[in-house]
Amino acid sequence: MPSNEQSGSGAQAARPSKLIVQKFGGTSVATPERMRAVAEHVALCRRRGDRVAMVVSAMGKETDDLLHMADQISSQPDGREMDMLITAGERKAIALMCMALHEVGVPAHSFTGSQAGFLTDSNHRNAKILEINPYRITETVEADIVPVIAGSQGVSNEKNVTFLGRGGSDTTAVALAKALGADSCELYTDVSGVFSADPRLVPRATKMSAITFDELLEMTATGCPKPAMRSVEVAHNHRVPLHIRSAFTWETGTLVVDDLADLNPELDNIPETAMEQPIIRAVTHDLSEAKLTIAAVPDKPGVSAQLFRALAESGVNVDMIVQNVSDAGMTDISFTVPRTDVAQTEQVLNDGVLNSIGGRLLPTEQSIGRVSVIGAGMKSNPGVAAKMFETLAEEGINIEMISTSAIRISCVIEAARAEQAVQTLHTAFGLDAA
Repeated sequence: MPSNEQSGSGAQAARPSKLIVQKFGGTSVATPERMRAVAEHVALCRRRGDRVAMVVSAMGKETDDLLHMADQISSQPDGREMDMLITAGERKAIALMCMALHEVGVPAHSFTGSQAGFLTDSNHRNAKILEINPYRITETVEADIVPVIAGSQGVSNEKNVTFLGRGGSDTTAVALAKALGADSCELYTDVSGVFSADPRLVPRATKMSAITFDELLEMTATGCPKPAMRSVEVAHNHRVPLHIRSAFTWETGTLVVDDLADLNPELDNIPETAMEQPIIRAVTHDLSEAKLTIAAVPDKPGVSAQLFRALAESGVNVDMIVQNVSDAGMTDISFTVPRTDVAQTEQVLNDGVLNSIGGRLLPTEQSIGRVSVIGAGMKSNPGVAAKMFETLAEEGINIEMISTSAIRISCVIEAARAEQAVQTLHTAFGLDAA
């Protein structure tokens, strides 16, 4: 009796073969049952005539469990050993995934990040990919075997195992797709695509059948958790076609493209045309940041450069920055940083920066939220900012900071009002599903 891998119609197998990189997140492979479902899907893709290379994350919450275990053992764990520990979750997952594939008749070989040719820098727990030498993966694909690559890991020039950080499996998949010259990269997760808002907060949020890279970059930078922003940047820079999909429903998800006008509705299963796109495409929110203010800073050239250079050199990622109008030669500078970086930021400021530039640090505001409206259409449509501010004002929501780009407007507000702000703006800009 033929295996699942061997069955299928001749017409399906005869269609031009495509090479697809498929990435499966932790929830997609969290249990043996989920792994078997993924294996069946890969077998179906191969019966359809496609060649598949897989990237797999650690199962479920295993990375969190490993981090928690490390915290119980060491107050300041060594970076090298942490990377060795964290990447163990992906190594376990790829071996089990290969076993699941074998059970449905799909030949498969597992590869760690280093075996797959991922060379990174030495920044432990948040390494960056320097280059990929995927000759072993290419040989495996050409031998009609599915390579299953451990996500979010590589090896440094010092030959140490490195971890790419949270969301690193998305980046692994996109970078691999570029290196292999794949036809597309499919990122499978626990949601069916990219939505106009977090569907947990806005039940009437709509799934977008397509979105531009620019819009998705702004969304991921302002609170949209999936896919990882780094992966979207790599895909955009190297023109890797992305498809964000669900590993639970297997339905068509959200295509990520350079320009919506380039899509063919008949070929790409995109119901709307570029002319029908709303001005605003999405409303995002972020509750992960804190706001710091330095008061009475001398308003003279070089002060801001000195301040933010010191923070950059200490690894602090500064986001929004607002400097008030000078009064008697003094000004206030406010900026936001991730809450996880607050202690480091305060230490840098108090250890010499404030003495050097002048000014005093006001109490850090931890209870802030950021709400953003995003859409390429706002570049040619005036009044978007006014409508956003008016909508928030009507709800009695005070705006503390504002920042903009060509396709985004962000406001810092009280964290407790963020959910209300997202829901109200989503309705005000006509994004609610019918």
